[in-house]
Amino acid sequence: MKTCIVVPVYNHEEAIPKVVEKLKAFELPCFLINDGSSLQCAQVLEDCAKRESSWLTLITRPENSGKGAAVIDGFKAARLLGFSHAIQIDADGQHDINDIAVFLAASKQHPNAMILGKPLFDPSAPKSRLYGRRVTNFWIAINTMSLQIADGMCGFRLYPLAAVTELIATTPIAKRMNFDIDIVVRLYWQGVDTINIQTAVQYPYDGVSHFKMWRDNVMISTTHAKLFFGMLPRLPQLLKRHWR
Repeated sequence: MKTCIVVPVYNHEEAIPKVVEKLKAFELPCFLINDGSSLQCAQVLEDCAKRESSWLTLITRPENSGKGAAVIDGFKAARLLGFSHAIQIDADGQHDINDIAVFLAASKQHPNAMILGKPLFDPSAPKSRLYGRRVTNFWIAINTMSLQIADGMCGFRLYPLAAVTELIATTPIAKRMNFDIDIVVRLYWQGVDTINIQTAVQYPYDGVSHFKMWRDNVMISTTHAKLFFGMLPRLPQLLKRHWR
């Protein structure tokens, strides 16, 4: 296994240096994907890349296209450099970076599976967001005919890149906040198994959230609908896999 880290970044200039400092301890190559951030954030990212040039690579997108677009750019760069697996983690510091060791151990035992974070939220988590996750996870269970995916929205996960490369070569994947949902369901449809790892999630270091309640909920609902109609012709296969 050859594993790297992919971090999509959009205007998290206060949080990202702390995240980079914690990631350094794992001695894994890392791709920071600047998704059209402000000049201030871009400068912070350039400083991080220069300071940690031995293990950190900065990829800059000319304009903001969404989390999914940034992560996919990171996957493509990683694959070109021969990486077999990639850890996706958010730039705002909400994830327990120490759990990377647990994800790596699980992936070593199950190299063809995707390792998904199952969030344990602290009391600061907004109730509206927790309710939204329950709705999303209900629809993911419907669209996979399975309870294998414990949480479809957690941005802390480890992917087998061969399966991801096969998927994105043939299928358009959602590019914004609906990315995590879309790719995990489609990888499951493709036959990729899942391992769920409980991991603590806290409120972001910088208090910045790019989740737009109305816009992103509509986008996520549309994604669930598309996946539902994509699930229907796959239903016999999914039921057979479930009962097997």
